[in-house]
Amino acid sequence: MSEADLSVDVAIVGGGIMGSALAFWITRLDPRCALVVIERDPSYATASSALSAAGIRQQYTTEINVRISQASIEFLRDAGRHLDRSAASLGLQERGYLYLASAAGAERLDACWRRQRALGVEVARLDRADLAARFPWLATDDLALGTLGLRGEGWFDGPGLLAAFASQARAQGVRYLRGEAVGFTGSGPQLDGVRLADGRVIMSAAIVNAAGPWARAVARWAGIELPVSARRRTVYVIECPARLTELPLLIDPSGFWIRPEGERYLAGYPPTPDDDGAPLEPDHSGFESVLWPALATRIPAFESARLRGAWAGYYEMNDFDQNGLLGTLPDQPRLWFINGFSGHGLQQAPIVARGLAERILFGRYRTLDLSALDVTRWLDDRPLRELNVI
Repeated sequence: MSEADLSVDVAIVGGGIMGSALAFWITRLDPRCALVVIERDPSYATASSALSAAGIRQQYTTEINVRISQASIEFLRDAGRHLDRSAASLGLQERGYLYLASAAGAERLDACWRRQRALGVEVARLDRADLAARFPWLATDDLALGTLGLRGEGWFDGPGLLAAFASQARAQGVRYLRGEAVGFTGSGPQLDGVRLADGRVIMSAAIVNAAGPWARAVARWAGIELPVSARRRTVYVIECPARLTELPLLIDPSGFWIRPEGERYLAGYPPTPDDDGAPLEPDHSGFESVLWPALATRIPAFESARLRGAWAGYYEMNDFDQNGLLGTLPDQPRLWFINGFSGHGLQQAPIVARGLAERILFGRYRTLDLSALDVTRWLDDRPLRELNVI
């Protein structure tokens, strides 16, 4: 091993929200652990964590996602206790998510509401008259039902959370190494390090794939075709002269979403086609061709809306079942996965990373059982489908 090489207990490929939260939790639970995070771009210019709209919700269709969000909101409410004091101002706004359904989707939305209520989610069921009374700016003629999160849902400062995790991880002794990982060392089940483009090797007993949208490329170094794709999403910054009262994060039956951001609004929609690895440039044309007509139909005040900016980020989409992939595979016990969270990774990172840290250090989940997300379900063809993917 050359002088430039390192030997550590854990090497994490990727310093975004999952990698940094995991580094934080491992060294919080075991301060003696020698850990390095390999990140090719410390500016996070193209990192999904920095480009997310940073929402958090409990209106999911799978129990494990509800449980994770219930724990995550508690973490965010008390972030200053877990992280440095600056994390106390993550700008958490619990203004709720409002799901809307036409007659065609009402039965499904009602079933989701019943399931969520049974799991302790504070969510209201609103019929058309309720929607019209509570949100007078909303066009309701074609709506049959809505569900509104009353507590534990909203949005926060996503880049701030990433910065806080990374800062605290460094304070706990984690080394962030700027470099591009290009492969593993070792063979078969005996992977023992990460090779960098400049020739350095990071020797490690445990290696974590936390590469976000690029997780499939990292998995291929071990001969694994992980079902994770990079799906571009454009976030539009909109200005509207009309001021709407009590606007939560709204999800329309047509697929678009919108929420307040200061004096402006953020909005987006799932593109068609939804190609893997589309260039990370915002689709400006989509505002006038898709988003604006749908938005003005649902909220007539937005007929006077104007586009003031846009950016694009990637979802690390798990094409198998749209839920996170955690743990190791039988023939690669030294390679850990924390991938494929399909657009809800930022909100789940505080709890998912804690759970994987427990698995790596202690061999089991201690706080919240996350075994439903085990990566082996993909090999066994046991999908755990999340239907509420925005």
